Amino acid sequence: MKELAEFGLSGVVSSETMRAVDKNADRWVSARERMEAAGTQLANAIRKEQPGSVLFLCGSGNNGGDGYVAARHLAEETEVSVVSFGAKTPEASSAFAALSSSPIQLYTVSSADELPPFEADVIADCLLGTGARPTLRPLYAEAVSRMNASPAKVIACDIPTPDARADRVCAFHLAKTDGAEVYRIGIPLAAEIFCGEGDLLSVQAKSPASHKGAGGTVLVIGGGPYQGAPFLAGEAALRAGADIVRVASPVDGFMPDVILERLPGDRITAEHKARLISLAEAADAVVAGPGLGTDEETLSTVREVVSHAKRAVVDADLLRLPLPKAQEATIYTPHAGEFARLFGKAPKNLRDRGAAVRDAAKTSGGVVILKGETDVISDGVRVRFNTSGCEAMTVGGTGDVLAGVTGGLLSRMPAFDAACAAVYAEGRAGEAAAEAVGDGLLASDLLKRIAGILWK
Repeated sequence: MKELAEFGLSGVVSSETMRAVDKNADRWVSARERMEAAGTQLANAIRKEQPGSVLFLCGSGNNGGDGYVAARHLAEETEVSVVSFGAKTPEASSAFAALSSSPIQLYTVSSADELPPFEADVIADCLLGTGARPTLRPLYAEAVSRMNASPAKVIACDIPTPDARADRVCAFHLAKTDGAEVYRIGIPLAAEIFCGEGDLLSVQAKSPASHKGAGGTVLVIGGGPYQGAPFLAGEAALRAGADIVRVASPVDGFMPDVILERLPGDRITAEHKARLISLAEAADAVVAGPGLGTDEETLSTVREVVSHAKRAVVDADLLRLPLPKAQEATIYTPHAGEFARLFGKAPKNLRDRGAAVRDAAKTSGGVVILKGETDVISDGVRVRFNTSGCEAMTVGGTGDVLAGVTGGLLSRMPAFDAACAAVYAEGRAGEAAAEAVGDGLLASDLLKRIAGILWK
């Protein structure tokens, strides 16, 4: 793992990124273990102030749980008061329960009238963590107002509560604000660089007020020599949450959930260009290439169509030079042979493979997914690896499904996030399908399972 350290995160990261890393870490280090480590580090940071008294403001989430742990560690050596706003998560509840035998002054509050005087040498702001919203509830807003007015030194736990001042910020694992002190809490590098459950947090469910089309519209361009590929991609885009999917193809096919734009003839040609450009400009994302074939007129036509798309997934036979590029974002999905044709043979060593895909993404100006036993994803800066999936997925059509899932997510998400979520989700779907049917797995077996993984 040490050889992959260059692909780890550094500097200030967003709260969304940290939530994903935190969720991915569940695979190796439990939330309770991370909370105990974070609380211990917070207590050590507070000790440096040599306070005679400490007041902990502990919100209802895991940020508050970090505060409970720190209060327990300091209770035997200084005067400790804890203002609890409740504990809603299992981890925070456990940390709160562990305070029961500690010599502290505890205040459990549900209104501003129940807040005690904010009199202490140090106030630990453990109210809200990375999930905080800018607009505070009145009780929290009052607590922040009193904390800001206090002469005490304020130490924020991981990230300051919105509108709160902070003399010091003790961040865990990675900084979320400028100037934060960073403390390690046992989260492994793998949680940053390997795809996992945390990558699915960026896949947002539809709002109750959503209307048809709000989930994204996708156009799939493909078919000719291979008839099923564009339809597999189309249904996969629907399973990934797209509301409307059109398949533009010169082959007949009936899937009641997709709209077939039947193109005359047996292959895509220049005569279809105007119609395809019109469809591409109207779509949120285009998936181009599944089942397309290698006819040069076909490839030239579809390349030009992609250049009119807002966003595109370029797959299969279209992965040839010159690579087409959409106006806003493009994701390229080569397997090893296609990658070699485009960018040169990828090394076997995982570190060098990551560097090669990063260079390929820089060269292409898009996001590159190199498919393999370990998938590698890069946008030219970030590099991620994915190990979900199984040998039963070598069956034909799984690449078309991946292209469709990626396109469905791309229609409503940033390209790099969509690529990581799609690759991980398809691998998980393949594992679930193989458990049910073994080596008899069909690409279509992934479709319902992908929906469950993404949305349940």
